[in-house]
Amino acid sequence: MAIDESLIRDSDLRERLEDARAKRFAFDTMAKVLLSEQQKRDEAAAAALTRKAQLDAMPREQRRRVLTRDALKSAPPVLADIRHIHSVLAICGLPYERLPIDVRDYERKQGNMAIDVTAGFLRDPDGNKILQPLPFGPKARLILMHLCSEAIRQKSATIEIADSFTAFVRDMGFSDSGGKKGPLTAFKEQLNALAACTIRVSAWNGERSRTKTFVPLEEVDIWLSDNPAQRSLWPSTVTFSQAMFESLQRHALPVNAQVVKALAGSARKLDLYFWLGWRIFNIDAPLQLGWGSLSAQFGQGFARDRKFREKFAEEVRHIQEVFPKLPLKLDENGLRIEPADPAALALPTPRPASKRG
Repeated sequence: MAIDESLIRDSDLRERLEDARAKRFAFDTMAKVLLSEQQKRDEAAAAALTRKAQLDAMPREQRRRVLTRDALKSAPPVLADIRHIHSVLAICGLPYERLPIDVRDYERKQGNMAIDVTAGFLRDPDGNKILQPLPFGPKARLILMHLCSEAIRQKSATIEIADSFTAFVRDMGFSDSGGKKGPLTAFKEQLNALAACTIRVSAWNGERSRTKTFVPLEEVDIWLSDNPAQRSLWPSTVTFSQAMFESLQRHALPVNAQVVKALAGSARKLDLYFWLGWRIFNIDAPLQLGWGSLSAQFGQGFARDRKFREKFAEEVRHIQEVFPKLPLKLDENGLRIEPADPAALALPTPRPASKRG
């Protein structure tokens, strides 16, 4: 049966067809091979169009998660994907939402540990005292990850951020536009809040209590932008306190930058991702956590337990959407976590042999 040559449309396939015709060598066989190749290409193109339509129909945050999952599936994680955050910040996080400027203290408890954050102030280049809010939300967490990662990468407590910070904001999927409501301005506000605050980390065992107090950033070099649209305090360099830097070197928790970007719109999802990395890294047997413990960790802002459970279940599904092999099970008793290979969290192997607390 003669092949309809018009079905072979791609230029490279047509060239091969005409070449076979000119050489009069197994023309019919070659035509069948080329038609089969054309059909495979057509099927792949149709599948790509269908996939694009599916992605376009998804909400932005879901689309980011799905694309990240596909990217992680197609290529194993590499060291260039790795960023770091202090493990204490994976255990006890910052506020999820903006608190009034007159609220100067915040506490978060988890088990026998707590983090207390006190808001501070900065002085502008004219010497005026500018009260800073408590750091909050996803941007504060992203900044901490960026600063911790740069300190680890540069092996220095002092970090130049004037240029790298804007690139980091873009890398996380945000616009670098300034102005009163621009994303870059919001990131600057959180950087200033972190530069001004004081953090206390406490642990207790029923017999004694221990508290460590430190300022995350010991020195901040601030200037005032000469752009009227971005007229805000803008640190050009920051320096971790020595205690914070030394602690970070001992307790740096690796995370995947692709995953962080996919979750960058939600403070609670970022906390959940960081926390799961710390938990899974520190267990050798299955761990069962009840709803009471989960609520203490992630329930900020929920007046009703039922609403928290619904939201938490949704966010666990979102995490598993990115990590389909993550061994989590959520039921009426709470969350069950099993030990997992680093690949389950999109981290390259091998991981450090010693476990960090």
